Amino acid sequence: MVSFSFSSSSVCLSSVLSLSTSLPLSPSPASSCRSRIRFGFRRTEMESSGSDPPPPLGVAQIPLSDKFSGVSISENNSDFPQVPIHVITEPAQLPIEFLEPSPDKQFVIGLDCEGVDLCRTGSLCIMQLAFPDGIYLIDAIEGGEKIMQACKPALESNYVTKVIHDCKRDSEALYFQFGIKLHNVLDTQIAYIIIEEQEGKKRLPDNYLSFVRLLADPRYCGISYAEKEEVRLLLRQDPLFWKHRPLSEMMIRAATDDVRFLLFIYQKMINKLSETSLWRILCRGELYARCFCLNNNNFADWPSLPPPPERELEGEILSVLEVPAGKMGRVIGRKGTSIMSVKQACNVEIHTGGVKGPSDRVFIIGGEKEVRKAEAIIRGKFLDV
Repeated sequence: MVSFSFSSSSVCLSSVLSLSTSLPLSPSPASSCRSRIRFGFRRTEMESSGSDPPPPLGVAQIPLSDKFSGVSISENNSDFPQVPIHVITEPAQLPIEFLEPSPDKQFVIGLDCEGVDLCRTGSLCIMQLAFPDGIYLIDAIEGGEKIMQACKPALESNYVTKVIHDCKRDSEALYFQFGIKLHNVLDTQIAYIIIEEQEGKKRLPDNYLSFVRLLADPRYCGISYAEKEEVRLLLRQDPLFWKHRPLSEMMIRAATDDVRFLLFIYQKMINKLSETSLWRILCRGELYARCFCLNNNNFADWPSLPPPPERELEGEILSVLEVPAGKMGRVIGRKGTSIMSVKQACNVEIHTGGVKGPSDRVFIIGGEKEVRKAEAIIRGKFLDV
């Protein structure tokens, strides 16, 4: 059995804290937006010329919380700025501040990835970037290695904060398919859980939060995303959905919808956070990002984690346990009961690779003492070690 851990050391919080005040608004106001997401997208008749920047294929409405603060999106659905949607196949079509990250121009973007069986062995097909003034759909199929390598500096930069919901598989695909180590992540799934704890709510053992549920929460968005089920149905009918070219209106709309609310949610969350909670979110986001990115050097070539704002705070770590053949069923238990019992005994997150793998590892994330406690329980109770 093999066990290794990754713990925090040195990156400061200033780049994220300094971004919590305001985001620029697009100058053009939206004429209408309903509480169901699909009406926020409108296709235009313009086609890309292949030069920089390409004319937009459509427009999307993006709420920004420096204008819409204190209430849910559904209460402010008539004034969202409209921003262009660009499909990107060449590096020159991207904003220069994204291609060349700088400490003098730190900023926040929304990020998501779409693909076929998105993981180390699948295919990353589209990477979506949400800026306050535009949506960029990076076509990894048409643009290939060249466009993805052009994005590598920003995705690994401490000067660009990436807001994403549950980054584990996206990061795994970026790492194994393009050699990109996703860094400086604010994961909204993690943030939601830590804000609940900060407000004194009890942490549930099964704390998975879907993006649909996050959008529906009136504290952060208050909007229905019924169209997500439409896309899930299409994916079941056609698993290669994201590989088809040219991109259909449904593909553009679905990819856009998965990122265009992230900056709004980011502002809502950042305004609630204490410095300690923000540090925990950033640490755990880093650990999420490398969770499934197993290598043979204990993540030594990955960026460091931010140090705690107060010396007495316990650092967060990732521990990876190797599970002998035939024993993963015991670790998981019937309907997940074994893992749930460990989560109830220890304040940790426990992840397994599932169908996509890795199938012989258990990933434990949390404070070091609680992680070590969870390790001991799993070894003694389920692995007979």
